[in-house]
Amino acid sequence: MSHPTPLAVIILTLNEEANLPECLSSLRELRAQVYVVDSGSTDLTVQIARDQECHVVEHPFENYAAQRNWALDHLSIQTPWVLCIDADERLTPELAREIRSVITQDDARYDGYMVCRRTVFMGRWLRFGGQYPAYHLRLFRAGMGRCEDRLYDQHFVVDGRVGKMNGDLIDVLTDSLTKWTERHNRWASLEADELLRSHAGSFQLLPNLRGSPMERRRYLRANVYYKLPILIRPFILWFFDYVLRLGFLDRTPGLIFHTLQRFWFRFLIDAKIYERRRNRTRVGG
Repeated sequence: MSHPTPLAVIILTLNEEANLPECLSSLRELRAQVYVVDSGSTDLTVQIARDQECHVVEHPFENYAAQRNWALDHLSIQTPWVLCIDADERLTPELAREIRSVITQDDARYDGYMVCRRTVFMGRWLRFGGQYPAYHLRLFRAGMGRCEDRLYDQHFVVDGRVGKMNGDLIDVLTDSLTKWTERHNRWASLEADELLRSHAGSFQLLPNLRGSPMERRRYLRANVYYKLPILIRPFILWFFDYVLRLGFLDRTPGLIFHTLQRFWFRFLIDAKIYERRRNRTRVGG
């Protein structure tokens, strides 16, 4: 039998009984310590986690950044490495083997690693429209990583050098468009509030055109997309990703995804910004 991997995995949950079993199954080869931080599930999520011998901790949810950082600060993690994933994500076998190899070798040059997210929407792997490859930092040395202080679109940041892995992390976006739109309505409010905050959070991923893939995306969003006219830029983004970046090659799921994610969601954010500004003007007047 292989030895346990010197790794702790943190999973945030809320009513994830449909997703958690497959997520945990993808972690088996790692033989890692798995911590499930639940924020009040009313389904079988907690029971599933306990049946799989996970360490279950319950903590009220404020926002994703606060919950992730609370977990990093308060869980009794003793391993030198930490992996953070969501319940609707799964490691490919290739990524699981790569993580195990990287941690075992423990290359002193790197304090964290980015993994490539493979987005699956309505059963289809979205390969076009800028959706793949998309890198996110999820693996880092204990005590070296932190989730940035944002209300939405938070990324982990490592105080050190970051490497890149080849294996994919599968992100299953939704099993229901109703759930998807409900979540994105909440997230649109958070993003609108984030953009209207008078000051940025205390811990942020800095935009950098020559930096990591995450830093480049943040730079382009801050210095290109958000410089475009409000309520007009979602049309431009949809055309850029769906047409120019060939999102239409992902067939019907690609059309639905880009229309909802790249247009509707971004338009809803702008509409909420417009609404908040209008209400402030009326109150101030």
